[in-house]
Amino acid sequence: MNLDSFSFSPNDPADAVLLNAVQGKRISPKEALILYQSGDFLKIQMVARYLREKIRPHTQASYTMFRVVNYTNYCNVECSFCSFMDEIGNGKGYVLSKEDILQKMDYAVEEGADQMFLQGGVYPNLPFDYYLDVIRTVKSKYPKMHIRAFSPVEIINLETITGKPLREVLLILKEAGLDSVPGAGAEILTERMRQIISPKKATVSEWVRAMETCHEVGLLGSANVVFGSEETEEEVIEHLTVVRDLQDRTGGFLSFIPWTFQPQTKRFKVRPVPTHEYLKVLGICRIFLDNIKHIETSVMVLGKGVGQLALYSGADDISSVVIEENVLRSFGLKTEKEARKFLTEGGFQPVRRDLLYAEEYDCNQVGVDLG
Repeated sequence: MNLDSFSFSPNDPADAVLLNAVQGKRISPKEALILYQSGDFLKIQMVARYLREKIRPHTQASYTMFRVVNYTNYCNVECSFCSFMDEIGNGKGYVLSKEDILQKMDYAVEEGADQMFLQGGVYPNLPFDYYLDVIRTVKSKYPKMHIRAFSPVEIINLETITGKPLREVLLILKEAGLDSVPGAGAEILTERMRQIISPKKATVSEWVRAMETCHEVGLLGSANVVFGSEETEEEVIEHLTVVRDLQDRTGGFLSFIPWTFQPQTKRFKVRPVPTHEYLKVLGICRIFLDNIKHIETSVMVLGKGVGQLALYSGADDISSVVIEENVLRSFGLKTEKEARKFLTEGGFQPVRRDLLYAEEYDCNQVGVDLG
């Protein structure tokens, strides 16, 4: 990719940051903030695309396919932005049985999925054996099924209900068949924003401790940022810095996904994020997070139009296909055929990958064998 058509001035603070990034130099949080506040959107987009092409050819983009299983919607965390949860004890929520979950996975396998994303509310009344039984049951029927499960706040809940050290809890889950973890529940990793949107949720240090311990025992995964509420630009960069510093220590984040908040409840303030700002933040993620290889864009949350633009703005993956999504309003791709068509029409060769980015294969050679 040729950047010569863009005139970068070393005397312009934002341009100077971009020139350093092109030369492979790590940019500081202060420099990332300069990009957010005064950087030229198109220049950020082009530099992010230039760096993306060092990871994957511009003619390719990847996707994956998994089933989301929300095992319960009872939750005691009560995030202000969440419309999914039910209050514990109200009798209106649900807990899925092992049989319910296996039935969902049977359908997913029929649709071509070979991965499961297990997550739910924080429900202390569920015994630890429930989680182990679910994982073992799925693995017993589908030994090759990849199971990604439990956000940091769920993992901390398991530490609490068992009374065991977090590392021991994770090793037991791993032995049962847990393959990877999502770095979910992060939203904005600053204490001010966590007090505003989810004061009962894990603190920043607790989130980091959970993720760091997961990585130490070999449970790798992803991380994200969710913006578009009352956060400041400084707080977005602070969040990215927390993630980058942790990645420097562990190397456990395989990908990073910038999302925007959706309006779900009346008590949560949502700021509409214009497309150019989302793509600008995505570009900054590619530039700043120089130690995370893959940047995903969520077609499920942001829609197909923004998703295609994101692949030209630093992202190399669309994450979808997602079978069943209950927490967020989904604009996503429901079948593998849709995902392949979407990427092809956007000018990309579709490449299917697994949740660990360990095995990438051409979508025309896909075959699911989970036995």
